[in-house]
Amino acid sequence: MSTTLQTGHRINLEKTAPGLKRVRIGLGWKVNAAEGQAFDLDSSVFLCRKDANDDPVMISNAHFVYYNHTTSPDGAVVHSGDNRTGDKDGDDEVITVDLARVEPEVMEMPIVVTIHEAEARKQTFGRVTDAYVKVYNDDTGEVIAEYDLDADYSDKTALQFGSLYRRDGEWRFQAVGAGFKLNLATFIRKLGGTV
Repeated sequence: MSTTLQTGHRINLEKTAPGLKRVRIGLGWKVNAAEGQAFDLDSSVFLCRKDANDDPVMISNAHFVYYNHTTSPDGAVVHSGDNRTGDKDGDDEVITVDLARVEPEVMEMPIVVTIHEAEARKQTFGRVTDAYVKVYNDDTGEVIAEYDLDADYSDKTALQFGSLYRRDGEWRFQAVGAGFKLNLATFIRKLGGTV
């Protein structure tokens, strides 16, 4: 049975789905493509440790998983690749995580979606509707949790959909729904990476 999350809500994945080994994070959206140039959304996941302030910091540039670097160094996190249109049914991009294989230093994985060349193309999330994230038990296909991003992000160029994180040895998911006026390079630097 799936849990519907609201912004800021958290769920303990391992207590909700006992025996959970692998999660599949499905991201979806619809784009109003009636105007202007092609509109390409890109999902990314950052494998982070925590700093002294409990903020996430990317372990290294190799711990940034996206369409051009689809697998984390430990092999635990795999990105499905780039969907440039967002016009198919179901999840547009998928990130699969083998929880047992995630290296111990990784405490949080922010999941972010950015607009490719947003500034040059003058594009924002104002043209994006029906954005959501679903967390599946990858072995059974069952949806554990889902979150619809229904706020107004009309001036934003990056969204953190959610965060997969480890607390007290158990994996949890938080529905974040935070919008930013950043491009992907700035987001990487924000999390301690280099571009």
